Amino acid sequence: MNEKNNSISSFIKGIFISFGLTIILFYILGMLLSYTTLPESIINPAIMIITGISILIGASIVTIKSNKKGFIKGALVGLLYFGLIYFSSSVILKNFQVNIYSIIMFLVAFLCGSIGGIVGINLKK
Repeated sequence: MNEKNNSISSFIKGIFISFGLTIILFYILGMLLSYTTLPESIINPAIMIITGISILIGASIVTIKSNKKGFIKGALVGLLYFGLIYFSSSVILKNFQVNIYSIIMFLVAFLCGSIGGIVGINLKK
């Protein structure tokens, strides 16, 4: 039972770290857009990159103490992150809809989570 509680707490920790890192990096992006001549056209690609990096790091943290199933655990972190973002978006935004951007973000979350899980498993070796 203790191992299950450790697993759940590591998932929560990883997701919170992912969200915290996302917030910090979005703040930096906002500052760069405000005080430099960066075009606004970089916003969507930057959001994808920031989200991917945050999920990759969060998934690595979740799996670093694990011995197996890094791919699955990492993918789960990515999908939970994606699910929380899109659930809150659908609650806050009345005209929320699934579009190509949502599908790409889903794939980014899944792939970066999976890769992060694999990296986390192999970091301690």
